[in-house]
Amino acid sequence: MRFLSAGKTDKGILRQNNEDSFCVDEDLRFFIVADGMGGAAAGEVASRMAVEIIGHHIKHSSDDKEHFTGDYDKKFSGLSNRLASGIRLANQAIYSASQDNRKWFGMGTTVTAASISDNRMSIAHVGDSRIYLIRAGSMAQLTEDHSVVSEQVKKGLLTIEEAKVSVLKNIITRALGSAPYVDVDLDEIGLKAGDRILLCTDGLTNMVTDKLILSTVNAYDKPDEACIALIDLANKNGGKDNITVALVYVLED
Repeated sequence: MRFLSAGKTDKGILRQNNEDSFCVDEDLRFFIVADGMGGAAAGEVASRMAVEIIGHHIKHSSDDKEHFTGDYDKKFSGLSNRLASGIRLANQAIYSASQDNRKWFGMGTTVTAASISDNRMSIAHVGDSRIYLIRAGSMAQLTEDHSVVSEQVKKGLLTIEEAKVSVLKNIITRALGSAPYVDVDLDEIGLKAGDRILLCTDGLTNMVTDKLILSTVNAYDKPDEACIALIDLANKNGGKDNITVALVYVLED
Protein backbone atom coordinates (compact mmCIF):
# COMPACT_ATOMS: atom_id res chain seq x y z
CA MET A 1 0.00 0.00 0.00
CA ARG A 2 0.98 3.60 -0.57
CA PHE A 3 -0.08 6.56 1.53
CA LEU A 4 -0.70 10.23 0.88
CA SER A 5 -0.98 12.41 3.96
CA ALA A 6 -1.22 16.02 5.08
CA GLY A 7 -2.01 18.05 8.17
CA LYS A 8 -2.99 21.60 8.95
CA THR A 9 -3.78 23.64 12.05
CA ASP A 10 -5.45 27.02 12.54
CA LYS A 11 -6.20 29.10 15.62
CA GLY A 12 -9.78 29.70 14.50
CA ILE A 13 -11.71 32.97 14.58
CA LEU A 14 -12.17 33.61 18.30
CA ARG A 15 -9.00 32.29 19.97
CA GLN A 16 -5.93 34.49 20.34
CA ASN A 17 -3.42 31.65 20.18
CA ASN A 18 -3.25 28.06 18.96
CA GLU A 19 -2.84 25.37 21.62
CA ASP A 20 -3.16 22.46 19.18
CA SER A 21 -0.18 20.48 17.87
CA PHE A 22 0.15 17.74 15.28
CA CYS A 23 2.61 15.61 13.36
CA VAL A 24 2.26 13.91 9.99
CA ASP A 25 5.25 11.64 9.31
CA GLU A 26 4.56 9.75 6.11
CA ASP A 27 7.92 7.94 6.12
CA LEU A 28 7.41 6.71 9.68
CA ARG A 29 3.68 6.26 9.03
CA PHE A 30 2.97 8.06 12.28
CA PHE A 31 0.14 10.58 12.68
CA ILE A 32 -0.98 12.48 15.77
CA VAL A 33 -3.12 15.43 16.87
CA ALA A 34 -3.19 16.99 20.34
CA ASP A 35 -5.48 19.65 21.81
CA GLY A 36 -3.81 21.48 24.69
CA MET A 37 -5.49 23.12 27.65
CA GLY A 38 -4.30 25.41 30.42
CA GLY A 39 -3.68 29.06 31.18
CA ALA A 40 -1.48 31.38 29.12
CA ALA A 41 0.61 29.29 26.69
CA ALA A 42 0.51 26.18 28.90
CA GLY A 43 -1.83 24.28 26.59
CA GLU A 44 0.50 24.85 23.69
CA VAL A 45 3.41 23.56 25.79
CA ALA A 46 1.52 20.41 26.79
CA SER A 47 0.35 19.51 23.29
CA ARG A 48 3.79 20.14 21.80
CA MET A 49 5.46 18.01 24.48
CA ALA A 50 3.02 15.18 23.79
CA VAL A 51 3.59 15.19 20.04
CA GLU A 52 7.38 15.37 20.35
CA ILE A 53 7.77 12.75 23.09
CA ILE A 54 5.39 10.21 21.52
CA GLY A 55 6.92 10.70 18.07
CA HIS A 56 10.45 10.25 19.43
CA HIS A 57 9.39 7.09 21.27
CA ILE A 58 7.84 5.56 18.16
CA LYS A 59 10.89 6.39 16.07
CA HIS A 60 13.56 5.19 18.47
CA SER A 61 11.95 2.38 20.50
CA SER A 62 11.48 -1.25 19.56
CA ASP A 63 8.89 -3.87 20.47
CA ASP A 64 11.03 -4.95 23.44
CA LYS A 65 8.56 -5.04 26.34
CA GLU A 66 11.27 -4.38 28.92
CA HIS A 67 11.70 -0.81 27.70
CA PHE A 68 8.01 0.07 27.71
CA THR A 69 6.37 2.40 30.18
CA GLY A 70 3.32 0.76 31.75
CA ASP A 71 1.79 -2.64 31.20
CA TYR A 72 2.06 -4.52 27.92
CA ASP A 73 -1.38 -5.42 26.59
CA LYS A 74 -1.09 -8.81 24.89
CA LYS A 75 -4.36 -8.26 23.01
CA PHE A 76 -2.56 -5.76 20.79
CA SER A 77 0.56 -5.64 18.63
CA GLY A 78 3.96 -4.36 19.67
CA LEU A 79 3.34 -1.19 17.65
CA SER A 80 0.10 -0.45 19.51
CA ASN A 81 1.84 -1.01 22.81
CA ARG A 82 4.66 1.34 21.75
CA LEU A 83 2.06 4.04 21.12
CA ALA A 84 0.60 3.48 24.58
CA SER A 85 4.06 3.52 26.13
CA GLY A 86 4.88 6.80 24.40
CA ILE A 87 1.65 8.38 25.63
CA ARG A 88 2.40 7.30 29.20
CA LEU A 89 5.89 8.78 28.93
CA ALA A 90 4.42 12.04 27.65
CA ASN A 91 1.88 12.09 30.44
CA GLN A 92 4.60 11.71 33.07
CA ALA A 93 6.66 14.49 31.51
CA ILE A 94 3.72 16.89 31.22
CA TYR A 95 2.53 16.21 34.74
CA SER A 96 6.03 16.70 36.14
CA ALA A 97 6.52 19.94 34.20
CA SER A 98 3.18 21.29 35.42
CA GLN A 99 4.16 20.59 39.03
CA ASP A 100 7.58 22.21 38.69
CA ASN A 101 6.56 25.40 36.89
CA ARG A 102 3.83 27.60 38.38
CA LYS A 103 3.02 29.10 34.96
CA TRP A 104 2.24 25.64 33.64
CA PHE A 105 0.30 24.32 36.63
CA GLY A 106 -2.81 22.46 35.52
CA MET A 107 -1.81 22.18 31.87
CA GLY A 108 -2.86 19.13 29.92
CA THR A 109 -3.67 17.86 26.46
CA THR A 110 -5.71 15.34 24.54
CA VAL A 111 -3.88 12.92 22.26
CA THR A 112 -5.09 10.86 19.33
CA ALA A 113 -2.40 8.95 17.48
CA ALA A 114 -2.16 6.35 14.73
CA SER A 115 0.72 4.33 13.33
CA ILE A 116 0.56 2.01 10.34
CA SER A 117 2.47 -1.21 9.68
CA ASP A 118 1.77 -2.97 6.38
CA ASN A 119 -2.03 -2.84 6.05
CA ARG A 120 -2.83 -2.53 9.76
CA MET A 121 -3.33 0.66 11.74
CA SER A 122 -2.70 0.97 15.47
CA ILE A 123 -4.69 3.61 17.37
CA ALA A 124 -4.01 5.12 20.79
CA HIS A 125 -6.28 7.70 22.35
CA VAL A 126 -6.84 9.92 25.39
CA GLY A 127 -9.42 12.75 25.49
CA ASP A 128 -11.96 13.99 22.96
CA SER A 129 -9.95 14.46 19.80
CA ARG A 130 -10.98 11.83 17.26
CA ILE A 131 -10.04 9.41 14.50
CA TYR A 132 -12.49 8.60 11.74
CA LEU A 133 -12.38 5.91 9.04
CA ILE A 134 -13.91 6.87 5.72
CA ARG A 135 -14.64 3.80 3.61
CA ALA A 136 -17.06 3.01 0.81
CA GLY A 137 -18.95 6.27 1.13
CA SER A 138 -19.48 6.18 4.89
CA MET A 139 -17.64 7.51 7.93
CA ALA A 140 -17.17 5.78 11.29
CA GLN A 141 -15.68 7.23 14.47
CA LEU A 142 -12.93 4.88 15.70
CA THR A 143 -12.32 6.55 19.07
CA GLU A 144 -14.58 7.13 22.04
CA ASP A 145 -14.69 10.61 23.56
CA HIS A 146 -13.51 10.74 27.15
CA SER A 147 -16.00 13.41 28.15
CA VAL A 148 -18.87 14.04 30.55
CA VAL A 149 -21.50 14.07 27.80
CA SER A 150 -20.16 10.87 26.26
CA GLU A 151 -20.60 9.16 29.63
CA GLN A 152 -24.13 10.56 29.88
CA VAL A 153 -24.99 9.25 26.42
CA LYS A 154 -23.73 5.76 27.33
CA LYS A 155 -25.88 5.81 30.47
CA GLY A 156 -28.94 6.90 28.51
CA LEU A 157 -29.13 10.27 30.26
CA LEU A 158 -28.65 12.22 27.02
CA THR A 159 -29.35 11.58 23.37
CA ILE A 160 -26.60 12.16 20.82
CA GLU A 161 -28.45 15.25 19.63
CA GLU A 162 -28.72 16.62 23.18
CA ALA A 163 -25.04 15.94 23.80
CA LYS A 164 -24.05 18.08 20.81
CA VAL A 165 -25.60 21.19 22.38
CA SER A 166 -24.95 20.42 26.05
CA VAL A 167 -23.15 23.10 28.09
CA LEU A 168 -20.97 20.25 29.43
CA LYS A 169 -19.74 19.03 26.04
CA ASN A 170 -16.26 20.55 26.45
CA ILE A 171 -15.59 18.94 29.85
CA ILE A 172 -13.29 15.98 29.35
CA THR A 173 -12.77 13.18 31.85
CA ARG A 174 -9.31 12.05 30.75
CA ALA A 175 -6.25 13.98 29.55
CA LEU A 176 -2.47 13.87 29.61
CA GLY A 177 -0.94 15.86 32.48
CA SER A 178 -3.82 15.80 34.95
CA ALA A 179 -2.41 12.92 37.02
CA PRO A 180 0.83 10.91 37.29
CA TYR A 181 -0.78 7.98 35.44
CA VAL A 182 -3.24 7.84 32.56
CA ASP A 183 -5.36 5.11 30.97
CA VAL A 184 -4.83 4.79 27.22
CA ASP A 185 -7.44 3.36 24.85
CA LEU A 186 -5.98 1.09 22.16
CA ASP A 187 -7.45 -0.35 18.99
CA GLU A 188 -6.32 -1.86 15.68
CA ILE A 189 -8.02 -2.07 12.30
CA GLY A 190 -7.14 -3.46 8.91
CA LEU A 191 -6.85 -0.97 6.05
CA LYS A 192 -7.95 -1.25 2.44
CA ALA A 193 -7.03 0.68 -0.66
CA GLY A 194 -9.41 3.61 -0.95
CA ASP A 195 -9.67 4.17 2.81
CA ARG A 196 -9.23 7.68 4.14
CA ILE A 197 -8.24 8.30 7.77
CA LEU A 198 -9.08 11.59 9.50
CA LEU A 199 -7.56 12.70 12.80
CA CYS A 200 -8.94 15.95 14.23
CA THR A 201 -9.44 18.07 17.32
CA ASP A 202 -12.88 19.12 18.48
CA GLY A 203 -12.43 22.52 16.85
CA LEU A 204 -13.53 20.73 13.68
CA THR A 205 -16.21 18.38 14.99
CA ASN A 206 -17.95 21.05 17.08
CA MET A 207 -18.26 23.30 14.03
CA VAL A 208 -18.86 20.90 11.12
CA THR A 209 -21.33 18.00 10.92
CA ASP A 210 -20.15 14.47 10.20
CA LYS A 211 -22.13 14.51 6.95
CA LEU A 212 -20.33 17.61 5.72
CA ILE A 213 -16.94 16.33 6.86
CA LEU A 214 -17.53 13.14 4.86
CA SER A 215 -18.62 14.89 1.68
CA THR A 216 -15.72 17.35 1.90
CA VAL A 217 -13.03 14.70 2.32
CA ASN A 218 -14.50 12.67 -0.51
CA ALA A 219 -14.50 15.72 -2.78
CA TYR A 220 -10.71 16.07 -2.81
CA ASP A 221 -8.11 13.71 -4.25
CA LYS A 222 -5.30 15.53 -2.47
CA PRO A 223 -5.28 15.39 1.35
CA ASP A 224 -3.71 18.85 1.73
CA GLU A 225 -6.58 20.42 -0.20
CA ALA A 226 -9.13 18.54 1.92
CA CYS A 227 -7.43 19.76 5.12
CA ILE A 228 -7.68 23.36 3.96
CA ALA A 229 -11.32 22.92 2.98
CA LEU A 230 -12.25 21.41 6.37
CA ILE A 231 -10.61 24.24 8.30
CA ASP A 232 -12.30 26.81 6.07
CA LEU A 233 -15.66 25.20 6.84
CA ALA A 234 -15.02 25.27 10.60
CA ASN A 235 -14.08 28.94 10.44
CA LYS A 236 -17.08 29.84 8.28
CA ASN A 237 -19.31 28.19 10.89
CA GLY A 238 -17.85 30.27 13.71
CA GLY A 239 -14.30 29.04 14.31
CA LYS A 240 -14.83 29.06 18.07
CA ASP A 241 -11.79 26.90 18.83
CA ASN A 242 -8.42 25.93 17.42
CA ILE A 243 -8.83 23.55 14.49
CA THR A 244 -6.40 20.78 13.59
CA VAL A 245 -6.87 18.07 10.97
CA ALA A 246 -4.64 15.34 9.58
CA LEU A 247 -5.63 13.12 6.66
CA VAL A 248 -4.20 9.86 5.39
CA TYR A 249 -5.27 8.47 2.01
CA VAL A 250 -4.64 4.76 1.47
CA LEU A 251 -3.73 3.92 -2.14
CA GLU A 252 -2.93 0.84 -4.17
CA ASP A 253 0.76 0.00 -4.61
